[in-house]
Amino acid sequence: MYKKLLLTATIMAVCLQTKAQTLAADYKGTGNNNPISANIFCADPTALEYNGRLYVYGSNDHQQFVANGKQGENSYGSIKSIVVFSTDDMVNWTFHGTIDVAKLCSSWVTSPWYQGFGVSWAPSVTWRTNDEGVDEFFLYFCNSSHGVGVLKANSPIGPWKSPNNKLMIHYDTPGANPSGTNANFDPGVVIDDNGVGWISFGGLGPSTIMPDAARIVKLAPSMTEVDGTAVKIHAPYHFEANELNVMNGKYIYTYCSNWAQRTDAEWNAYKAEHGITVSAPNTCTMCYMVSDNPMDPNSWVYKGVYGPHPGQGTNNNHSHLQKFQGEYYHIYHGAQLMLYWRDGNIIDNDCGIFRSICVNKATVDESTQTINQVTPNLEGVTAIKNLDPYQLQQAETMASCGGVDYEDFTNIKKNAKINTLGNDASANMQVKMKEGSWISQRSVDFGTGASKFTLCAKGTGTIEIRTSPNPKTKIATIEFSSTEMESQTFDVDANKFKGVKKNLYMVVTSATDFYVDAWQFADSQSSSIQEIENNAHVKVQRYDLSGRRLSDGQQYRGVVIEKYTDENGMTHSRKVLSE
Repeated sequence: MYKKLLLTATIMAVCLQTKAQTLAADYKGTGNNNPISANIFCADPTALEYNGRLYVYGSNDHQQFVANGKQGENSYGSIKSIVVFSTDDMVNWTFHGTIDVAKLCSSWVTSPWYQGFGVSWAPSVTWRTNDEGVDEFFLYFCNSSHGVGVLKANSPIGPWKSPNNKLMIHYDTPGANPSGTNANFDPGVVIDDNGVGWISFGGLGPSTIMPDAARIVKLAPSMTEVDGTAVKIHAPYHFEANELNVMNGKYIYTYCSNWAQRTDAEWNAYKAEHGITVSAPNTCTMCYMVSDNPMDPNSWVYKGVYGPHPGQGTNNNHSHLQKFQGEYYHIYHGAQLMLYWRDGNIIDNDCGIFRSICVNKATVDESTQTINQVTPNLEGVTAIKNLDPYQLQQAETMASCGGVDYEDFTNIKKNAKINTLGNDASANMQVKMKEGSWISQRSVDFGTGASKFTLCAKGTGTIEIRTSPNPKTKIATIEFSSTEMESQTFDVDANKFKGVKKNLYMVVTSATDFYVDAWQFADSQSSSIQEIENNAHVKVQRYDLSGRRLSDGQQYRGVVIEKYTDENGMTHSRKVLSE
């Protein structure tokens, strides 16, 4: 009898294991918040805070990954777009698609060659409210080693435009690195307390203690041109990854160190000359310097290392120090996702180096401009607030996922791949899900209880809502079917959707051409997805979620895309619930 029970238990365990294995693999890890994306390679992060959200931008390594056929080395040559993510809680990240820099800069000059467009790497971003009360956003990127370009928008997610017809900084820029020596890349921008913009750039100098390839220059009031001549920043062991911050009236310059051989005699001489006591940086670490007069090369004081080498799988380092909601964060890239995919045989061992953006807390003393060294880890940061399920949530807002793809449904082409995502994709994203795919959110607060669930989707699919990947934690099953993208509301048990859920999983157990756009819970007093606020507009054109134009007056139930031109002549896209 004992053997029979043991055999039965063993068979049941195998069946449960087989069932669990039908889910797409979790390469990020249930308890990990790094990297911020479980399925998109991205690198060289920069960030800004706007209206309570943190927006993070990065080099689109995934574009190169797709161009390579998901194999081989990352040569960076196919990276011609920039990815955008945002969060308000630091653990659930919304993927806003990509900024198609190649398209935006397609009319740039082709001669001289070093002023035209080729690639878009290592963005740096800032924003301001101008004298007319209009918010302006400026995104700088490097065109390989040749120089720095700039894009401009009136929102952090676009639409973006190129205000120039060539690189803003190039070999002919006064004070820049000349052609054939060093590089004019990796921009770092900041607007100081007086409203003046500054930009740092440069790198790849000789492998010595003082390459003298780092530069800084004042920006013109337009923020799209330089003002004057760039000067050197005498940064010891400088290599690349320039960024700028302002802290308590001081300018903070951060960069990645090079691979030059360190000697005690050489560093002791540097310390004595500059009156400092800190140790020399190890190779490929993030260093920082402080100045109260950025255009005086001799005013910059080396303060030490705050970001270590990102670890196994990476041969470079790039980070941004960002203050958000009163706390500082070290935003950097590593190769954790690539290594997970190698271990899971998703990619070959010769595939690399494709990077992923991570975040860890930083300890900063603003009064002394001191940044303590950060300890990167996969756990990352904890949620600074709970996710509100009673607000409209885009399907592409997630802490982690498995087996999903993204599509821009205003730019769908036959056999389209992920790198076809274009400019202003933020309002036009949907998530393609198949059997076994899933998305998850962290720290979801249902309060006293939710009794209804509204799903905006297209196709046929069964979703199990769980509190973990384990099927035993299922708290609801949603059966959805529609030939059009539309919203359907389902009853759920309020006793099971109560309080804060550490994790919430939406697992697809069956699917046929299934696309999910958004979801929202409601209590017994309300239902359906909220309607996006109407903005003043001049001309509106409506499209269904397949990109088909809807004629004026045509009846359509569900979410539609409105493309409209506002009173300032700006073109926008937005989702609207049509009844």
